[in-house]
Amino acid sequence: MVSLRRTSGRLVAALAETMLLASCGRLQRTFGATPALKDVFSGAFLVGAAISEGQLIRDDRGALKLVRKHYNSISPENMLKWEVVHPLPHTYDFSAADRYVSFGERNGMFIVGHPLVWHSQTPAWVFADSSGQPLGRDSLLARMRDHILTVVGRYRGRIKGWDVVNEALADDGTLRDSPWRRIIGDDYIELAFRYAHEADPGAELYYNDYSLENPAKRAGAVRLILGLRAQGVPITAVGMQEHNRMEQPTSEQVDTTITVLSGTGVRVAITELDVDVLPLAFTSGGADVGTRATAAPRLNPWTKRLPDPVQHALADRYGDLFRVYWRHRDVIDRVTFWGVRDRDSWLNDWPVAGRTNYPLLFDRNGQPKPAFTAVVRVAR
Repeated sequence: MVSLRRTSGRLVAALAETMLLASCGRLQRTFGATPALKDVFSGAFLVGAAISEGQLIRDDRGALKLVRKHYNSISPENMLKWEVVHPLPHTYDFSAADRYVSFGERNGMFIVGHPLVWHSQTPAWVFADSSGQPLGRDSLLARMRDHILTVVGRYRGRIKGWDVVNEALADDGTLRDSPWRRIIGDDYIELAFRYAHEADPGAELYYNDYSLENPAKRAGAVRLILGLRAQGVPITAVGMQEHNRMEQPTSEQVDTTITVLSGTGVRVAITELDVDVLPLAFTSGGADVGTRATAAPRLNPWTKRLPDPVQHALADRYGDLFRVYWRHRDVIDRVTFWGVRDRDSWLNDWPVAGRTNYPLLFDRNGQPKPAFTAVVRVAR
């Protein structure tokens, strides 16, 4: 009986592989050898990827070749975060950001800036005076305005859209108790958007957050967006980060969230898409970069390759997600993957350092995975 079960399992895996190969063949006949994602979804939404400073500095031909072929939008992983571009008072370093913007311009891409105001990866000096004491409201507002006008102003007309405020909501939908809020007050979000609009009136402006499929947090996002719009604040879209797991959020929850958020009168962007296939390190969920977990063998089970059944389940998961995005292509402007290849993903080191994860459409060698085929089939 055991032998029969094993034989049956091999047959099922072989059949699934055969079906995927046949599907690839049909797609190649339709689009040519390995269709470009940006062509497949042309007319529906932009397809983007987050790229790193290291890839640009090394001229990482494997990653950048994929980006040039498949994507018509780019986001910076870290190159425009405060700690990189404005590490010290009165000191700006645009070397990495300039390379990033130039790469996007040379390749005719929609360039996204990420992020202007965030509680994480912002140096401690931003919130303190020369003696280390917390700044007052007016002083921090002046510091925030200087940063936004300097950074956005440098790329006025070149960076087309900005994540103005990132992750300002707690899981219960209330405003996160960040230094920005404690020192300035709730209106720091409104003012950040107004400063960004002042710096570049033609740029699209976004609010960006994770876990918006959770009802309480989604309700908080709706309150925030409606409040900003009622005050005449120029907000173009809300970014759903979409750092997903294999089963959560469900495609139905994603569908509902897009419907609810677009109902506020703004557009929707899928901004940081990936699917974590590894065992849960903790039960709280979310994508808070400050949360870490201790390494353990059970949390890193597939160090050499992803087993075929999990590979096919990942393909099914991506297919389900993209069917939702496709249905909402009238309100979705952009779908951006957070990384290019599996080897590049932040999920190899979060929340457990040193794991081997497989969350994207291209494997560690830059080859398309079954998930790639599943995504392309959606728009066939």
